[in-house]
This record gives sequence, structure tokens and C-alpha cells, in this order.
Amino acid sequence: MEILRIYKRFIFVIFVFISLHILPSLSSTSFVFGDSLVDAGNNDYLFTLSKADSPPYGIDFKPSGGQPTGRFTNGRTITDLIGQAFGDKSFPPPYLAPNTQADAIHRGINYASGASGILDKTGSLFIGRIPLREQVNYFEQSRNYMVNVMGEKGTKEFLKKAIFSLTIGSNDILNYVQPSIPFFEREKVSLSTFQDYMVFNLTTQLKRLHELGARKFIVGGVGPLGCIPFVRALKLLASGKCSVKVNNLIQGYNKKLNKALDQLNLQLGPEAIFVYANSFDSVLKIILNYHQYGFENANAPCCGGYFPPFVCFKGPNANNSALCDDRSKYVFWDAYHPTEAVNIIIAKMLLDGDESISFPISIRELYNYNS
Repeated sequence: MEILRIYKRFIFVIFVFISLHILPSLSSTSFVFGDSLVDAGNNDYLFTLSKADSPPYGIDFKPSGGQPTGRFTNGRTITDLIGQAFGDKSFPPPYLAPNTQADAIHRGINYASGASGILDKTGSLFIGRIPLREQVNYFEQSRNYMVNVMGEKGTKEFLKKAIFSLTIGSNDILNYVQPSIPFFEREKVSLSTFQDYMVFNLTTQLKRLHELGARKFIVGGVGPLGCIPFVRALKLLASGKCSVKVNNLIQGYNKKLNKALDQLNLQLGPEAIFVYANSFDSVLKIILNYHQYGFENANAPCCGGYFPPFVCFKGPNANNSALCDDRSKYVFWDAYHPTEAVNIIIAKMLLDGDESISFPISIRELYNYNS
């Protein structure tokens, strides 16, 4: 059995090599799924406590003239930046925005939602959000539109070339590590059971997308949440310290996710390929060596301050604004999310990084991959 597994993996690697070097192709149509790290404005159309629809969010987002777009950072997200690297002139619009179905064929669509998770119940305290299962349901509706326009055969060929990126899991982890609310939440399962439950539910949705025609996947691991300002405050950690317990939980989940993706590649490849994006090591490297990357602060958020409720707002004048002086010098934009400056570095790592950053191939290689 082990020999057969090694043989299958060898055949898969050979096919990937041939696809990249003999059959070059380029597609920049993207379908984006995830949470607030990649939300492009869906939550603006929901009744929710998780919104980024007021200044200074979007202050460095040039296409909007510095106005909020629903992105939970000061500028572009990682998916925005990767799309631009391949020549995109515009970004996949949020699914809930009016009249976006036609964009599915030209620009792709963004289904991501702040406060959402892999699990349906994640983020319920924020009221409105779109869990991953529902995001995939929305994609199925988009697919129906494509079939009406291009036919079933045309839709299948189109989706084979598109990129499907999933950046989700952070809110599930954050919900797990926060203290339970008496009378409202059940007793928590063990760490290992929780990790397995997350992986099972995520791979279930990946298989659904595959059944709907997706073939080229980017699946992001969860970053080092034990180092974000929110968790540092929650755990009462000293400046510069990270929660080892939280980060260990994440690393255990990421390891299991990576293994599950490896199995999907063996089962569904080489027609389909699942690329694991190592967000944890990429972001942690920046946090631990922030001076080398040109940052001056890797502890405090640029906007919102050190302590709860971490409200990021723009006051009527500079004296009562919660915004830092130089956004390019901060690792964290608010208590949860990185600045655009960090997203730029991470995007570059993923585009051309080695197998320690993206596996089994880089994101640039994925865009050129032919199944």
C-alpha cells in the first residue's frame, strides 16, 4: 500500500512538471472564499457587527480614492495583490453587491465574509456573516448563471482554468480559545477533536467545489493568531510575547490540513491540484524579524489601540483619531488584521516561494498549471 502511494505521488509530480513546462497557460479569473482577511465588501450588505465600512478602513486603497470598501485593512488584501501580479485591472466584486453575476465570467467573484468560519456557528455573536458552506452555496448559484450563458461544457472548461482561493479558519480558532459564555455555549471538545472537525468540514466544501468544476485551489493555513494584538490582550501577555498555547493549536490544525490536501492531490490529481499556502510561517517570520522588513512596530495595531474594545475609527481631527502616524511601519492594521505593507510581502512570498511556503507548487506555477 505504501509503495502504491509513493508511486501515485511520483506520477503526480511528473505530471505537474510537464504541465508547467510544456503546456503554459495563464488565467486570472478568481473565486475568493474566506473571512475578513479577504472580504471585499460582502459584510457591507449584511446586518452585522463585523463591518469595515467607515474611515480609516481603506485609506490606502487607491481604486476607491481612500474610501472604505469593506476590506478589513488600510489597503489591498493578499488576494487583491496576487491578482494584480497577474495583470488584473480590477478585483473580483463582492457577491452581495448589486449586479455582480455577469462579473463571474470576466473578473470572478468574492464570496468572503468577515467573522465567518469553516463551522456554521462561528461568529454568531457578530450576528450577520456568511459561513463557508453558504459561500459555496452562493458559488453554486453563480455557476448556474454561467451555465445559462456559456452552457454546461463551456462552464466546465472555464472553471478548469479559474483559481479558487480559500482563506478561512482564523475565526474558528479565535472562538475556541476565547472564554465560554455561561449558559450560551456548550462545553468545548478536545483540541484534537476540534482540529479534526475543522479539517473535515473544510475538505467537505473543497470536494463540493471540485464537484462543481473547480480544479485549481489555493488553501491557506491559519496564521500565528497567538501573536495578534487581540490575543495578546486576551491572554494578558507582555509586549512582544505570543501565546504558545494558541499557536500550538494552530500548528496542529495546519499540519492536519496539509496532510488532508496531500490526500486530495493523490485522490483527485493531476486533473485537480490543491496548493497549501503556509500563512503561519510567513507571517511569523515577519513578526519575529520585523526590523529586517522595514517595520518599526510588530506589537500594537496601527488603528484601535492596545486594549479592548479595539475600535478603529477616524475622529474629526488628528487629536482624537485612533490612527498611527505611518501605516507602512506597522505590522498590524487593527487588533486582528495585517497592514497592506505586510500583505504585499506575504503575496510575494506565496507567488514565488519554495515548498516551505506553498506546496506542492508556488502560486505563480499554479496560474500556469494545466490539468
